[in-house]
Formats: sequence, C-alpha cells, structure tokens
Amino acid sequence: MHILIVDDEELIRGVIKEYAENAGFITDEAENGEKAIDKCKKNNYDLIIMDIMMPKLDGYSAIKEIYKTKKIPVLMLSARAEEYDKLLGFELGIDDYVTKPFSPRELIARVKAILKRNNTNEETLTIDKLKIDKLAREVTINDKKINLTLKEYELLLYLIENKNIAISRETLLNSVWGYDFYGDDRTVDTHIKTLRRKLGKYKKNIITLRGVGYKFEYKE
Repeated sequence: MHILIVDDEELIRGVIKEYAENAGFITDEAENGEKAIDKCKKNNYDLIIMDIMMPKLDGYSAIKEIYKTKKIPVLMLSARAEEYDKLLGFELGIDDYVTKPFSPRELIARVKAILKRNNTNEETLTIDKLKIDKLAREVTINDKKINLTLKEYELLLYLIENKNIAISRETLLNSVWGYDFYGDDRTVDTHIKTLRRKLGKYKKNIITLRGVGYKFEYKE
C-alpha cells in the first residue's frame, strides 16, 4: 500500500513516515498542497494523509483539485478541532479527521481501518459467534437472529468495522446519523445502552471511554 503524507512540518512527516513504514506501508511526502497535487498526477496512492493549514495551498483546496481526476481515500490532519473544519472536510468526501497532537499508533490504526473499508469485498463480518450479513442487514449470534433497529445495526457495523479504535460520540453521530442531525451525545449513549442489552455476552466488547466515546474491543 502506497501512502502520501502531506504536511508542512518535516518533523510530523517524519514521525508518520516512520510509523507507517514500520506497519509495512510505502510512503511518499509533500510539504504543501501544490506538491501534493503534482505527486498525485504522477503517482497512484492508496491513501493520502493531508494537513489542512499549509503554505501555498491548503489541504481543502488540494483535495478538491485531486478529486477532479482521482478519488483517493483521505485522512485529514488539523491543529484545530473546530466543528466547521470537520464538517467541511467530510462534505468534501474525506474518510476520517484527526486533530493534532495525535497518537501515531492511533493514526496508523485509522489508516488501516480506512483502507479496509475501501478495499473489502466482505459481505459478512464475523466476530467469534457474532455475524453481520451486510447484504441482508442482519446480525446473528450463534446463528440466531438478533432484532436490531436500523440505527442499532448501523452503529454496531461502524464500531466493528473500526474495531479497537477509540471513536468519539461526535464521530459516531456524524457517521451513523449524518451531518445534518441535530441531536446530542445522549442519542449515542441511549443507542449503545439498547444495543448492549441485545448483544448478550458481546456487550462487554463495547467499551466506554470516559470523556471520549466508545470502542469495540476484540483481539483475534
């Protein structure tokens, strides 16, 4: 897998490069949006890690230009955690958003999750005896169907597709309910509560991260 790392700070590019290559990725670098566009014209990348605030051309403008000719998964980096920045990124079609400072290990985990979502042809996800049939939109445990509401199903699917990654309530709201949803964090908490009630022993896999959100924890 070939990743393009775009950031005007050489130190940050170096840290991401080290962790990405240790994870088996091939990396390339660009220090601004203009060079990122140029590299995307000449090379094919499986994913772009793109900073927002850069000289010459910002990350948003670079992504817009790249998307004119290529659709490449994008993980956006930003020193700001403003809701407007996140919404603008997701409206452009990016796959994930990480705020600086970040954990390099979590960043690479998110990269792997994005690539898996974009490249998987799996019609069934399996966690031990828990199975999700994506075509039928059904969940079974020990081959017995579990009756979930649409949002419970979508929430469980999102958590499992991003297993072992900490996911904020805001991200869950945006990804499962949509960016035009005007509810609050309690909506997520309520659905997690009812979802756990239906998952039997697998309710323990949904971990509450205080002050953050949730994680579906599963060690294969």
